[in-house]
Amino acid sequence: MPTDRLGQTRQLATTSEYGVLGVRDIDFTLERVPVSPDLSSLVERHWLVSWALPPGRRASVTLLPHPCVNLVFDRGQLAVSGVGSARFSYTYEGVGRVFGVKFRPGGFLPFLGAPVAELTDQVRPLSALWGADAAAMAAELGAATDLDALVAVAERYLRAHWPGPDPETARVGRIVRALLHDREITRVADVCERFGITPRSLQRLFHRHVGVSPKWVLRRYRLHEAAARLAEGTSGTWTEVAVELGYFDQSHFIRDFTQAIGLTPVAYAAACQARQAPLSA
Repeated sequence: MPTDRLGQTRQLATTSEYGVLGVRDIDFTLERVPVSPDLSSLVERHWLVSWALPPGRRASVTLLPHPCVNLVFDRGQLAVSGVGSARFSYTYEGVGRVFGVKFRPGGFLPFLGAPVAELTDQVRPLSALWGADAAAMAAELGAATDLDALVAVAERYLRAHWPGPDPETARVGRIVRALLHDREITRVADVCERFGITPRSLQRLFHRHVGVSPKWVLRRYRLHEAAARLAEGTSGTWTEVAVELGYFDQSHFIRDFTQAIGLTPVAYAAACQARQAPLSA
């Protein structure tokens, strides 16, 4: 079992480190820390985006979402953000921060008690689930002075609302880890064969627990890596990226990449190399 930078034992990742499009850490800082071990079965990590821009200047960041539900504290409001199916941009100015708790794919179902697909492309107030505790948590997060304090508040409320076990959660986690890490899995049929599940049962499982299809998750993870490698300029040609990520048909890779990112692989790599904002939602 791997250990994080704080020396805590944590589970294998079920979401990538990618998702910010273009060249990262321009005008903002992104910090990620793993959750405490007792919460790691359902929660992947905490994150904090912060910025300090001079007066009169605005900036934006574009993200390609993970197949995860997040609790997001932004501008004093605490919300549940479901899986986003498309890229989106966030515009910011002045001095500010956004704090979040990223659940594992499938990890929010025990808290929600309903199909996670109901939250896909939705943002809802946490108060709909936690009532008055959501307002109390938001007040404490607003008063927190640093990331450690934010994490301490979030984890205290997570423990207070920790749900009972769901027998399918661990199974979903194993499947998602394989989609993220195993390059031999290139099709949904490979997942069905590996885990002994029918395509229809797999679709139902992901609809209920993850909120998007297994094909969507597999494609999104591969596109995250492709965008990151092209942005870093460490990938060789985009043709080589396509092959290494399991695309046997380069035209499919170009189509998927352009649809998700908004630019062709060549245009995206060129924009990143010039350190230009390559796109917006």
